[in-house]
Amino acid sequence: MPVAVVTDSTAYLPAELRGSYELTVVPLTVIINGADGLEGIEIQPAEVARALGERRAAVSTSRPAPAQFAAAYRELLDGGADGIVSVHLSSRLSGTHEAAELAAAEFGSRVEVVDSHTTGMGLGFAALAASAAARQGQDLVSVRREAVENAERVSTLFYVDTLEFLRRGGRIGAASALLGTALSVKPILHVVDGAIVVKDRVRTAGRALAKLVDLAVEASGEGAVDIAVHHLQAPDRAAALADQVIMRLGDRLRDCYITEIGAVVAAHVGPGVAGIVVHRRA
Repeated sequence: MPVAVVTDSTAYLPAELRGSYELTVVPLTVIINGADGLEGIEIQPAEVARALGERRAAVSTSRPAPAQFAAAYRELLDGGADGIVSVHLSSRLSGTHEAAELAAAEFGSRVEVVDSHTTGMGLGFAALAASAAARQGQDLVSVRREAVENAERVSTLFYVDTLEFLRRGGRIGAASALLGTALSVKPILHVVDGAIVVKDRVRTAGRALAKLVDLAVEASGEGAVDIAVHHLQAPDRAAALADQVIMRLGDRLRDCYITEIGAVVAAHVGPGVAGIVVHRRA
């Protein structure tokens, strides 16, 4: 009983894994100065970074339409899948999960939609685990369980130069934005119950990145972990962060990926973002 796995474009899967897992990715839409395009297909992160650097540029995002999900589900089911697990970014950050549920209603019990309560590789690790379970021949209930349990075992931490872009997009409250930028401190954020909240504040960007590593190591616990380091047009910074995490975690670290965030998240966090996603294996 083959089970297909669907996710969305904010999973930001590492390039080296994309050909190793059977995943259908439904893209979100990015709008730059009124012109829209599909994330990762028609609009790339560099275009958003340039637009955000222009004071008068208007950048926004849009969820996929339910019809996009319905088309993807129908193609997979017509192609021989007996069921589908559809894993998506937090419903508190986007209407993507809602769109997937609206589409899934058309197919009854054959499609299960999972709210990962996070995004980036927090979502990606959950989707990959579901895909691995499906490849092993597990049934729909078991594949869904793998997605849910692995999403619960991730911690998503990130640093931004400013909270202004998150505030504009409504992804963080005005009070938190004010608190995070008071006295010119640098905010470190994390995702809690699907929402973005301020985790800590430090005085300089250098200290913020060091604190990011400390928090990632703390979130790793005592067991085996995988790590994903996210960046926006800052591969050298990401590589330096990865090196520090590798050194600190030692033989508890199984896999470490460096992956650029895509246009949708870039539109909401702005330039200068650096993130670490911790995936605890058990």
